[in-house]
Amino acid sequence: MRTIGLEEHFVTPELAGYGASSASILQPEKWREASRRLLDLTAQRLAEMDAAGLDTQVLSLNAPGIQAEPDAATAVARAAAVNDLLASVVAEHPGRFAGFAALPLQDPQAAAKELERAVCQLGLRGVLVNAHTQGRYLDDPSLRVVWERAEGLDVPLYLHPANGVGIPHVIEGHPELVGPMWSWGAETATHFLRLVFGGVFDDFPRAKVLLGHMGEGLPYVLWRLDSRWDYHDHHGVELALDRPSEYVRRHLYITTSGVCSAPPLLCALLALGADHILFGTDYPFEDMATATAFLRTAPLSEADRAKIAHLNAERLLGL
Repeated sequence: MRTIGLEEHFVTPELAGYGASSASILQPEKWREASRRLLDLTAQRLAEMDAAGLDTQVLSLNAPGIQAEPDAATAVARAAAVNDLLASVVAEHPGRFAGFAALPLQDPQAAAKELERAVCQLGLRGVLVNAHTQGRYLDDPSLRVVWERAEGLDVPLYLHPANGVGIPHVIEGHPELVGPMWSWGAETATHFLRLVFGGVFDDFPRAKVLLGHMGEGLPYVLWRLDSRWDYHDHHGVELALDRPSEYVRRHLYITTSGVCSAPPLLCALLALGADHILFGTDYPFEDMATATAFLRTAPLSEADRAKIAHLNAERLLGL
């Protein structure tokens, strides 16, 4: 059975400095090893893929990526350069790699143009965005042009975590909760809900968003979201689809990246359906072989396993 991983990170020497804020989150030796693997695009990576039984990685620039660059012109140039590099790696290893573009969202018009170039000229399969861009989230009206282009190209946007603008008060004094341990998941789920209540999906009804880490907890809370939406003051917001869960089920696709556990997988299967779940390993921050072994042994029908392993990715990304 073909296996395709959708959250598979890399970085280049020129862009590695953007990840300095992540270095404080990991244990020093873990960060050193992850950094070494992020810079290795093919050699050890391909050997590990072969050993784990992972046929294809959809590569994406590691967080925070281009979003961390404060200068818009520099972001535009660096996004184009890294997308060119990614396309060359994919071309050199057909079938083994595909790619998600990095976008200079500091300049929305340039980002939309770069997305079209990356998809139409370079053959990349969508875009991955690492959280906010200098404090601006994807529901910002200035970024509607990017959503318009993504919908027109029929490609998904993978929304990946990164450090927030600040540390929430409830986390202050507990740095162990900052990052993928806790804060990233909560912030990324909230970012998706901003898209719902900010009208992005009403404006772009064919938009598709991917979330990793088994959906950042959203499949677990759909009933609660609807119940409280019926109860709360809407503050002037009305949803064309009436209930928040309708947007999650229609627009959200999730990957298993970083969560090798049957209970949340089964919850997601019941909440979203097998057509909206895809495979990911979260390489190099999780063990590739552990992830593929989980996929092979998870309590799924073989039809659903095939959808998660490769069929959904082939359909969604045109692989």
